[in-house]
Amino acid sequence: MIGHVQSRKARYVASGFSLLHSLDSIYLAERLSRFVMEQATESQNIADPNLDVLLEINVSGEESKYGWNAAQWQNDPTVRRVLWDDVARLLDLPGLTMRGVMTMAPIVEQAEMARPVFVALRELRDALAHDFPAAEWGELSMGMTDDYPVAIEEGATLVRIGRAIFGPRA
Repeated sequence: MIGHVQSRKARYVASGFSLLHSLDSIYLAERLSRFVMEQATESQNIADPNLDVLLEINVSGEESKYGWNAAQWQNDPTVRRVLWDDVARLLDLPGLTMRGVMTMAPIVEQAEMARPVFVALRELRDALAHDFPAAEWGELSMGMTDDYPVAIEEGATLVRIGRAIFGPRA
């Protein structure tokens, strides 16, 4: 599932998808966890209930973007502490498995202008992996049709290039 998930749609995501690219709040995570566990109990498949998730991180600081605020996370101890506290809470939720992080870079005139956002997310992912080694932080989802080559240079493992494949939206 790619894109923002309204909390009232969490039940559908918990049952219909194997990877959520855009976990953007504790509230949504708690709802997803509850629904994954409920569905596992109802189906008597309690051996390994699971939804893989990527944390949506707003490293650019754009107000129009969803996700955890991580603008200036390297220099602002409050931003870092809030994010680290939330990650610790997320890792304790049953039914969700952390797989990495994702971000949406600002739309820019030249792909190279998005590089600082990609660098910041990679460095953040590496810091989280260091401080939370029990979680899996292998996925780095960043880059879209206009800037994915730069994202790949900065370590992207997943890119979203729908327009390059399907053409512009009508």
